[in-house]
Amino acid sequence: MPTLRETRRRIRSVRSLGQVTRAMEAVSASKMRRAQEKSLASRTYAEKAWEILTYLASQPAAGKILHPLLEKRPVKNVGLILITPDRGLCGALPTNIIRQAIRFIRQEKVPAKIIAVGRKGRDFMLRYGEGVYAEFTHIPDLPPLGQITPIARLAIDDFLSGTFDQVWLIYTKFVNTLVQRPETRLLLPIQPAVPKERFRVEYIIEPDPESVLGEVLQGFTVLQIYQAILESQASEHSARMVAMRNATQNAEQLVLDLTLVYNRARQETITKELLDIAGGAEALVKARA
Repeated sequence: MPTLRETRRRIRSVRSLGQVTRAMEAVSASKMRRAQEKSLASRTYAEKAWEILTYLASQPAAGKILHPLLEKRPVKNVGLILITPDRGLCGALPTNIIRQAIRFIRQEKVPAKIIAVGRKGRDFMLRYGEGVYAEFTHIPDLPPLGQITPIARLAIDDFLSGTFDQVWLIYTKFVNTLVQRPETRLLLPIQPAVPKERFRVEYIIEPDPESVLGEVLQGFTVLQIYQAILESQASEHSARMVAMRNATQNAEQLVLDLTLVYNRARQETITKELLDIAGGAEALVKARA
């Protein structure tokens, strides 16, 4: 059984840890609000850009390929852009996204090379022997688009050169503060949209789809990676805020439990001392008699 001194020391340690987790919760809440606003503000634009992009890809081209990024070829090598946090303490979020990536790699019948965005995914893949083709770490919160361009440039150039026959994107989609969902999307080649007659929208393309594709295709591809990083950052800060809140509550409960143990042990000690005093007094009385 721990001594009173050990119990007091443990109570102080847990109380100090609770103060740290409470501060981290406040910081994550502030970052989450900014990341959530940025992610939701650009989500509609990114989704509409992807819709237009796939619509352009579905336009008839008289037997020719409108753009090299639309070319489908036999899949011999796959590139996987894996977006994970740089830091931990965000619950099961890194584990969930890494599990999604491992399932994807195992299901693929061809080699998959990892383009790791974030330290958690990079470290896991290196530790377990998966090939890390490139890495991008220390991505700042709410990064400017220019800092994301090298990631997209690498994926696009290697697809065009034939290093990759497909490029996939795995990230965490922000649903709400409590729900973050791993997502897997085929980024390249861009798949033509499947027409839905009820919701089909006809776009007027001037001068022609081929000319427009040459201008916007790469820019919209960069935008999809940028949006995925924003979604992942909003998910990370939300998960960390919830994890730190749970840790703070657990610390408070543990302090209460330890305080109860301390008071009980202290009471037992006092009772024993009183019994010793009473026994000694009684022995003195008997000795004098």
